[in-house]
This record gives sequence, C-alpha cells and structure tokens, in this order.
Amino acid sequence: MIHSANGKQIRVMLTAFRDGLQSVFGGKVRTADVVPALEVAVAAGIRHFEFGGGARYQAPYFYVGEDPFEAMDQMRDAAGEGVDLQILTRSVSGVTLTTQGLPALELQAKLMRKHGTTIDRNFDFMNDVDNLVATAKPIVDAGMHHQLCVAMMGLPYVSDKTHTAAYYVDVVERVLARDVRVDSVCMKDASGTTDPRTCYETARGLKAILPPEIPLWQHTHDTASMAVACYMAGIEGGVDGIDLSVRPLASGTSQPDVRSMWHALKNTGYALDIDHTKMNDIEVALDEGLAEYDFNPITLAADARVVNFPMPGGAIGPNVHMMAKAGILDRYGDVLAEFPLVVESGGAWTSVTPGSQQYWLQAFNNVLHGRWKRIDAGYGRAVLGYFGRPPETPDPEVVKIASEQLGLEPFDGDPLAAAKDTLTPAREALEANGLPTTDENVFLVASASVPGKRMELNEGLRLLLGQARVNLPLKPSAPKPDLAPAAPAPAAPHASPPAPPTLSPASSGPVTTTATVVEGSSKRVFRITLEPVAGARAAAGAAQPAVEPAAATAAEPEPQAQPAPAQGGGESIAITSPFGGTVEVVEIKVSEGDRVEQGQVVAAVEAMKAEHEVRSPAAGIVSKVHVKPGDEVAASEPIITLER
Repeated sequence: MIHSANGKQIRVMLTAFRDGLQSVFGGKVRTADVVPALEVAVAAGIRHFEFGGGARYQAPYFYVGEDPFEAMDQMRDAAGEGVDLQILTRSVSGVTLTTQGLPALELQAKLMRKHGTTIDRNFDFMNDVDNLVATAKPIVDAGMHHQLCVAMMGLPYVSDKTHTAAYYVDVVERVLARDVRVDSVCMKDASGTTDPRTCYETARGLKAILPPEIPLWQHTHDTASMAVACYMAGIEGGVDGIDLSVRPLASGTSQPDVRSMWHALKNTGYALDIDHTKMNDIEVALDEGLAEYDFNPITLAADARVVNFPMPGGAIGPNVHMMAKAGILDRYGDVLAEFPLVVESGGAWTSVTPGSQQYWLQAFNNVLHGRWKRIDAGYGRAVLGYFGRPPETPDPEVVKIASEQLGLEPFDGDPLAAAKDTLTPAREALEANGLPTTDENVFLVASASVPGKRMELNEGLRLLLGQARVNLPLKPSAPKPDLAPAAPAPAAPHASPPAPPTLSPASSGPVTTTATVVEGSSKRVFRITLEPVAGARAAAGAAQPAVEPAAATAAEPEPQAQPAPAQGGGESIAITSPFGGTVEVVEIKVSEGDRVEQGQVVAAVEAMKAEHEVRSPAAGIVSKVHVKPGDEVAASEPIITLER
C-alpha cells in the first residue's frame, strides 16, 4: 500500500478552466461564465491553473465568437500576479491541428507569453524526440517555463514494442541528452488508458534519470475510472505533482475531483498542496456560471470501453457534440469498434490531439464509407511521416493507399521544414479585407488555416470581420441559436438498431419513430415525433406531428432528394445534405443553369471536421442554388434545386 514515512506534499494544478471545459463542453464556453469561479479559486489559495492552449485556444473563436487572446487576458486579470497559468501545446502543431512552420511557432510562443502564460506543457503525439527538441526552443526563448511531456496511452492490442515504461523513459532520456532546457517533465495520458503498474514503473524510471531540481508531473483522465488508481501508482513511483479538477467539470472524461484524491491519500503520509475544504465554494461558483449549459451524459460518465478505443476526454466531448449536430450519433459505437484497427495500422502514435482526431476521423470514414475507401488527410499524412516518425511501422498497405489517395509520397524529413507557410497568406488576407496586421490577428488567421480550406471560411478571418458563428452547448430553453441536441448514450459496437417505438392509446407524451418515403427514384428517411391527442393534451390543442429528417442507416450517406412544387410543368428536385442534422456548406460546384448528371458532385459539406461530397440523385438543370459556402443547413433545407 502507498505510504510515505517522512511525508510528502503533492503539488496540484487545477484543470477546471481548460481541460475541464474541453472535456465536458469541447471548450465551447463563454469566458465570462467561468471567470467568477476562477476568482473564487484564487481566493481559496490556489496558485496553479491550466487556462489556455488545446481546444481552449481554437474553441473561443471557432464556436463562441471570442478572441482567445482577450479570453486569456481576462483570466490573467482575474488570477492576478503571482499565479502560474499554464497552456498546452502540440509540438509541431502548436495550438492547431496541422503542422506549422517554425516562424509560426515562434510567434505563438511570443503571444502566449504576452497574454499571461507562465508555463507551457509541450507534447508530441508521435513522441518524436527531434520534434520535442525543436519546438522547445521557442518556448524557452519566449521566457516561459518549458514542461516536457512524454505522451502515454494503453494500446488496444497486445504489443511489447512501445507504450511501455521503458519506452517512455527512453523518450525523456533522449530529450535530456540534447541541447534544450527542460524545467519540468510530465507523464501525460490524455485517454486515461495507461494501467497503474505502467504509471508506477514509468514514474520510478523517470525519477531515476531526472536531476532533483526537475519536478515530475502526472496527467490523466477519469474516462475509464482509473485516474485515482493511476495517480496513486505514480505518486508511489515518485511523482511530485498531479492534475485535478472540481465538480461539475471533474471525473468522467475530465480529471478526478480534488476531494476524491484527498480522500484516497488519507493516512498515507502524502497530502495535496491545496485546501480540499474550499472546493465546494468553487463548485457553487461553477454551477452558477454554467447554469445555462447542457451537460452531456456521455462526457460526464465513465466508459470502460475506452481501454479499447483510447480517445482523450478532451476529444470525446467535441466529437459527441459534432456527431449529434450532424444527426449521426447512432454510429458512435461503430466508430469506437474500428479504433483498434486504425491505431495498429497507423503505427501506434499516442491518442492525443491531433493524433486522436486523426484516429477518430479515419475510424469514422471507415464506418461511413467502407474500410480505407477514404483516407482522412490528417491520418494519411501521419501515416506517411509528415508529422514525424510513428512509434511503430505503419501497415504498408495503408501507407500505399494513403499515398495514392492523397497524392503524397512517404516522407522521412523534418515536419517543421515541410510545413507550409501560414503567416504570409494570413497577412495577405488581412490586408485584402482592410484589417490590421497585428501579431494577434495574423496568428488568429494563420492558426485557423487548413490545407484545402478556402480563406473566406477561415474562422480567424470570420471573427475579425464580425462573422463568427456561435454554437454553444446550451440547454434547449436557453436563447441561443445553433444548438446541438443532447446526445443519447452511445450504442454498443455492432449493436442492432432498436425496433421503432409504438404509440399506445394511453401514451401521455410524444413518441419518436422513423419513416421512409419513396417516390420514383427518390428516397427520404424522416424522424417523426407523434404527439398524443388524448386527455389534457387534446384539450390544450395538441400540435401536429413534427417531422424532421433522420440520419441514413446505410454505411455511407446517400444523396438526398425530394420533389418540390414544379414550375413550368417539369419536376423539381431539391438536393439536400446527406446527413440527418446540421452541417456547414463548404463548396458549391455548380451554378444556376448548369446541366448536371446523376451522381455528379454538386456541393460539399463539412461534418466531423471533414468534407463530404453531395451528389445529384438525378440528371437535370440547376434552377436554384439556395446557399453559399459558410452557410449551415439542416437536412430538410435544400442546397440546390434541379428541374427535369
């Protein structure tokens, strides 16, 4: 049993204001709603917080309509001086999801320090030592504390090659042997899937090679209900500091609550360096600030299946929200079941952003389109070596497929040198729109740039032009547009779809079912909510049944079409999104008056951070284009109308 005869104080970083927000809400929270709770936490004596980076850099301007640098300033002002505020960065990706050049990472470090950051926790999802060394220099040069991370996870298959204690210790030892300053080291498990024994052996091995002045931290998530056990094992192995949170932004996909860890350490000789009795005050302040938000049960509950699909808590939340919004949450279990294959085939890189997103999107594509029929650009580039060297050798057949589909050759050079310049196009876009080319503005646009994405859809440019889209996970009663529906619990992998519900005469509430309507060659699937007309509801004047499109149950969404009132005697066909929820239109490939053929790609929409083709279900003439790139459309809203 863990015990310290001499006693030891364990340092705590409170993660509620970054990882907690990301894990539970995908980072989509207004800064003003959590600043009062931060002030309460500071008053309670806490002096170390995570407050930025990760999804809490991009989410403010992608989904909340806020400048992330202004959000950081607000939190620094609330924390005051003498408080450590920490960010999370992703090596060659920085605070983005793609590779950045060294000039962009240097600008990033300069801005993070300017806007209140004192500590930068930097990890590489490949655990590529060259990447870790190269990206540490901008952090050190900017005057921040450099915390070196080794990224950990439990493999969803049996292997003794990587993700062992010896492997993790070797990564850190090789970085320490290089010419780079390391101020602290962190064992970072974003998915909460590393077993306690490996945590203990890794901590013990790292403490054996670290100079005594370099503290060792540990980070994990409670997604598989193992976080407290893993922290206990790490502490026994020599860990000096751990990451904890507080309800309602604790446990589940987030970190354990401070009170759980305090209780676990009772009578062990170890103690936390913060006062657990103050947690209720912080919890009350968070409850008040987040009263409008809709807490999704998937992100709050433990899920033992995560040991077979190592997804970080910070990615599960956003992906669940995106699937619900797109109307395809029923495929969640199928995507999870595909994970072991995409992990092993890719080369076993660590499931932490952006690697986790690459795994997720490839598993999603495999389920939606057929295995390896569509290679996600990020996954393909990672397999081909453009993010660094994967820990294990990727499947040669997958490498071949990725190379063919993406038109890229395998790469074994420096990812930083191969990264495209994002700063110059950002400056040019700002100038073209008459916007100031400040460092902050340039970086906002550059860090939202994605290969192949049109500049007018760039979230940084949208924010600066006053066109930011706000998509907060608020309760249905809250006055906010673009709400994602609350997500049901995920289906078990490969589970059969439930039988349609029936509406009994005695039913007292609405019942939802599906119906398929076929007219000629056109087929539409609808979700129908039936309102009972008996009793009190009938007396009150029950509404007519509400009808909305549902997600197709086939492996790949099919083009949707529905007859529209004919003009001039012909038949009108409305082409709509292949998804059952709300998606963004990213490209229109035809113009009014164009002739299109059946199966021709006429538009593209974005769902799950990936583009999907919209094909015409019939031949005809484009009579009306109803939307433009950047518009959001529901499944029932026409994108294009054909006449035939």
